[in-house]
Amino acid sequence: MIRVALPAHLRNLARVDREVEIELAAGETVSIAAVLDEIERRYPMLRGTIRDHGTKKRRPFLRFFACEEDLSHQDPAAPLPEAVARGAEPLLVVGAMAGG
Repeated sequence: MIRVALPAHLRNLARVDREVEIELAAGETVSIAAVLDEIERRYPMLRGTIRDHGTKKRRPFLRFFACEEDLSHQDPAAPLPEAVARGAEPLLVVGAMAGG
């Protein structure tokens, strides 16, 4: 079971209270792309909110973190840390702050 922590505005949109738990197909690489594909499949109202519909690129004001690492700029198909893949640590989707 993979745990994904969403920011409050996306939890409200998806109508979930806490972390989202998902499972990927056996043998599938646990990557940001695979996790987001499954989240968008289960919660279609989130399509286009975390990544662009067409390009599948991360939205500018969202970041991805896991195991105290910023994964926002890594290849979305790269494997996530083992602790995330086994559910010990969540993948964090964090809304970035801007302004001055």
